[in-house]
Amino acid sequence: MEKKKKIKAVGLLSGGLDSTLAVKLMIDQSIDVTVLNFYSPFCTCTRQGCRHEAKKVAEFYDLPIKIIPTGVEYIQMIKNPKHGYGRNMNPCIDCRIFMFKKAKKYMEKIGAKFIFTGEVLGQRPMSQHKKALKIIEKEAGLENMVVRPLSSKLLQPTIPEERQWIDREELLNIQGRRRLPQMELADAYGIKDYPCPAGGCRLTDPQFSKRIKESFENGEDTIKDIQLLKYGRHFRLDSGAKIVVGRNEEENKILLRFFNENDVLLEVKNYGSPIVLLRKNKGEDDIKKAADLCFRYSDADDINETDIRIENGDNI
Repeated sequence: MEKKKKIKAVGLLSGGLDSTLAVKLMIDQSIDVTVLNFYSPFCTCTRQGCRHEAKKVAEFYDLPIKIIPTGVEYIQMIKNPKHGYGRNMNPCIDCRIFMFKKAKKYMEKIGAKFIFTGEVLGQRPMSQHKKALKIIEKEAGLENMVVRPLSSKLLQPTIPEERQWIDREELLNIQGRRRLPQMELADAYGIKDYPCPAGGCRLTDPQFSKRIKESFENGEDTIKDIQLLKYGRHFRLDSGAKIVVGRNEEENKILLRFFNENDVLLEVKNYGSPIVLLRKNKGEDDIKKAADLCFRYSDADDINETDIRIENGDNI
């Protein structure tokens, strides 16, 4: 007798606990799982990032994984979200629509039948209530085609359930922000060493949100501009120039990697000193202010101008 071909599905995998559990539930239903991870500069799960965690999960379950960088299109969505922001600069509904549209294209490309996620009903106030879930599915062109295994019994049956590609009775009814049910399930499945169970996004952080808003207002919206916001102390001068001051040795090394021919770099000689990056420099007054900040955050007690190393692309 010919062996029945497995139903193929695409799982959105952040590498956090919820999406890992969703993957496990689908594997247990003999679904042919491929996982999709969106690489974002806003992930805060671990120092190594969500991409690393997703790869670990995929390797553990021996699953194919596709990594999709969010890129310029994603930044433009953040600047002008159709459905607005949450408490900070987090456009959660538009973010999910963005990802689901990409996932739909990939699902069709590989011949998968549906998409599943680790979303939990009521866990995130902006994007994980029933109305928002419906809006996201509709605008992504995925109505009734997204399975949420952790909360399925609290939601209307999806097409994969109605067509019995998966058994609804084997799905769960978890809801709310407490993670105890997921942690107990992880213990039962032998899932250990998972990163922050709730996941994390810098766009929900008030201080980072202020930085990114100010950056957008000054026309700084490239991927490198966004990456730089994660490091150092940031100062905006009246001229429009920006100064970034390293807070420790690790950040000093990182700021050196951001230095380019249009920037000015400053450092106090012979003392413990931050690396100071001056961008959009308008002249001597901006350099003097950057030098003052460099001295203020250094270990030096009393210096003069000759004690500060200043260089740009021409090594001035």
